[in-house]
Amino acid sequence: MKRNIAIIGAGVAGLSAASVLQASGARLVVLEKSRGVGGRMATKRVGEAVFDTGAQFFTAREDGFASEVQRWADAGKADRWPGSEHRWIGRGGMTAVPKLLAEGIDVERERKVTAARHHPSGYWELDIENAEILRAERLVLTAPMPQALALLEAGGVRLPDAIAAELRSVTYRPCLAALLVLDGPSAVPQEGVAPSEGPLRWVADNSQKGLCRPTAVTLHATPEFSAREYGRPESEVLEQMIAAAQAWLGGRIVSSATLHRWRYSEPVGSLPKAFSWVPELSLGFAGDAFLGGRVEAAALSGIALGHHIASQLIAAPVDL
Repeated sequence: MKRNIAIIGAGVAGLSAASVLQASGARLVVLEKSRGVGGRMATKRVGEAVFDTGAQFFTAREDGFASEVQRWADAGKADRWPGSEHRWIGRGGMTAVPKLLAEGIDVERERKVTAARHHPSGYWELDIENAEILRAERLVLTAPMPQALALLEAGGVRLPDAIAAELRSVTYRPCLAALLVLDGPSAVPQEGVAPSEGPLRWVADNSQKGLCRPTAVTLHATPEFSAREYGRPESEVLEQMIAAAQAWLGGRIVSSATLHRWRYSEPVGSLPKAFSWVPELSLGFAGDAFLGGRVEAAALSGIALGHHIASQLIAAPVDL
């Protein structure tokens, strides 16, 4: 397989970069290890209940991103959080936005890249689990930074020392997410709630966001609780989180409870620039490791790297 560009990760950063590059005429592929797109802009169904499991909303602070969000809204894929002027959500779930971005792009799902090697002739070879090797002239990594660097290490790629140190400085907090289906309305405020103490960081009622009719509550644990309890059995973690959420469950019976583990939930100490580009390797990094870690930051990071690479594309690709 031959491509101008291979992008690893079909989150909002990877898909935003792909949109820019495809518009420039690049032959590209996006490789995603999961069954769906969106990364932490994730939506999960449990029976008739619908949960946003990762990012609960996003904001649009920059004018350029605000215009992009308005395009999503005009396409029927984004809405204001009910009652909020500043929060945006995906219509029917956060995953609606990345699904829109993926339209018309060659996204290969369930393609787990295990190593990335830079060939002496100047191109990239990607080892993919249960698939043939893929070759590309340029490589874009948008996975969480520890995963991105692990792919390069597996392929024997050495980054320049300064860039390697900078990228390795980005670490991540985990997050445990409990998805609860209740037998009636919750006591969660429409705008959600951020508890000031205890193991919970965020409580949201997805039915109040307009995602579903059954009461579907998402609980996000604090980074401290998540790190301490990450490897504990699901039943034990859920018991603790449900107990801590009683004030917002309205005395309702929890008819279903599921735990989702986000190992790389949010970056610690993100880099104050839009992306990183290694010209001697034709290698770029984008995503939530840059600009602050929010959905908006990840999208702007992907867009900026996409434009940077597009400006360098030559008319006729090298024959690999």
